[in-house]
Amino acid sequence: MATSMRDRGQAAVALVIVVAALCAIVAWSLVDVADRAIDRSRAQTAADAVALVSLEGGRAAAERLARRHGAEIDTWTREPGPDGAGTVVTVVVVLGDATASARASNEP
Repeated sequence: MATSMRDRGQAAVALVIVVAALCAIVAWSLVDVADRAIDRSRAQTAADAVALVSLEGGRAAAERLARRHGAEIDTWTREPGPDGAGTVVTVVVVLGDATASARASNEP
């Protein structure tokens, strides 16, 4: 049975629709992955900054800086350093769906 020109035209339209749908799904997935990567990066930046500011300003300064970054402090600890000469601060922050931790020390 021979296919007419009209049948081939309909197949081309169906193919274009399928390809467009696949492209839309891939683009949507890439945006989701990129958003998660950005949240992880922002959370890590906030954790690093909060840990550093904690060395001088304590928990209050850490809370203020975390809020400026749009993050929340999940855990915060301040302990003497291993040699007893300084302080070690460890923080875990949450920003969106991302969680990040950082540790800072003012030991010599």
